[in-house]
Amino acid sequence: MRGRVRTEGLRATPACRSRTAAAALVALAIVVPAGVSWARPSGTHAMPLVPSAGKPPPESAYLQPPAFWQRRMDQAIAYARGRNGQVMIALRLRGHLYGYHATNSVPSASVLKAMLLVAYLNMGGVRDRDLTDGDRQLLAPMIRWSDNAAASQVDAIVGDGRLQALASRVGMTRFVAVSPIWGNSLIDARDQSQFFLNIDRYIVPRHRAYGMALLASVIGPQRWGIARAAPRGWQLYFKGGWGSGTGRVDHQVALLEQGSKRVALAILTVDDGTHAYGKETLRGVAARLLGGL
Repeated sequence: MRGRVRTEGLRATPACRSRTAAAALVALAIVVPAGVSWARPSGTHAMPLVPSAGKPPPESAYLQPPAFWQRRMDQAIAYARGRNGQVMIALRLRGHLYGYHATNSVPSASVLKAMLLVAYLNMGGVRDRDLTDGDRQLLAPMIRWSDNAAASQVDAIVGDGRLQALASRVGMTRFVAVSPIWGNSLIDARDQSQFFLNIDRYIVPRHRAYGMALLASVIGPQRWGIARAAPRGWQLYFKGGWGSGTGRVDHQVALLEQGSKRVALAILTVDDGTHAYGKETLRGVAARLLGGL
């Protein structure tokens, strides 16, 4: 996806903006997950850049010299260690990964909605036809303003099986779909960065432009964290997830693209204390990783 992203036809009807009682229950469950545990961070060192073929990668694959990314990661880790709660980071280039507690599993909250979007667009009854108004009235609210009621409907249609199939296709190793409280699905930063680095290629070509346009047009009031730190000249596609303002979890996963260059970033946080604090942690980590691009 290059250049300006078209967002025509993404407005949903007023009815899609309403919050149902079911959505409220979903939001509550995301705030206080019941019966779900996740791995606490272990280890203190960054995962090094690892070439996928086991040989030194070309300098061009890094976008910047390797020393640049090492400094950026060191700065991000130092910042993360000084923040409340738990911070998990994965920064991925083509074939290369930097990580910090990147394989620790946490509840997904609304980050899962990006996987729901891709799984829905790839369904057998959807992939080979034009999208209907009904499709758009589910998908646009779910992504652009993170509507939980729409996500619950999409989750019921897609089902855990299609989510797990998508995870397998991407090469995720720790993803676990949970229903009906989809926000308790388990993710880690490594898997999510791998997904977002090539997220457009996981969407069937017929619906690729639409899906990416949604991820590029998250509404202004939800453009915090990575969106505040994204460098000029880069196109941003992202999805966030948070615990209804409590700071229980605050996550963002993103793809930044400039021409043929791509950087994927996953920042997952738990026990921030407040939503405002979590948003600042996301921004602070992203600014240290992306500064200078």
